[in-house]
Amino acid sequence: MPEGLSGQLPFLLLMLVVFFFFIILPQQRRQKKEKNFMNSMSKGDRIITKSGIHAKIMELNDKDNTCVIETLAGKLKIERSAISLEMSSKLNAPPAKK
Repeated sequence: MPEGLSGQLPFLLLMLVVFFFFIILPQQRRQKKEKNFMNSMSKGDRIITKSGIHAKIMELNDKDNTCVIETLAGKLKIERSAISLEMSSKLNAPPAKK
């Protein structure tokens, strides 16, 4: 093994481990959480879209992965992927205890 590479190998392995724990693992957790959220949505749930629209789910269509939501302006048909997991979770969270 060349002399320069043997000194850099532990550093490269450490960089790979750090990359895995700080980038890949959190991304996998986020995707799993989002998938569970999308599968657990049901009629009547209050949601917020990624564009900031507050609404209530009226219909869910599994064939084309869309849903019909009701807003103050009327009904809209949107893609399920347009629903914000983080904002909807905050909207439906129980009130904080004081």
